[in-house]
Amino acid sequence: MIDFLAHEKGDLVGVATVDIKSGQVAKGVYMDSQEPVEVKAVMDIPLGHKIALADMKVGDTVLKYSTDIGKVVAPIRKGEYVHIHNLKTKRW
Repeated sequence: MIDFLAHEKGDLVGVATVDIKSGQVAKGVYMDSQEPVEVKAVMDIPLGHKIALADMKVGDTVLKYSTDIGKVVAPIRKGEYVHIHNLKTKRW
């Protein structure tokens, strides 16, 4: 069963295809290569939301679809829920 999808290997987040529970080893796949990837969730990740595939520090650029989707505004650990509390757009 696939728990999340990441579009390309360089992406820093994946998107949950099911609700992921804290402590669960989530199984994902890179869509461009079909290469599997696993991440231990350290927080609950709701369906359709982002899970961190790497540690990120404040000011880092977050990539999804190999595209800049914003900047980190609070430290993010691999396996954490990535959302508006720790990621902001660079537009404003």
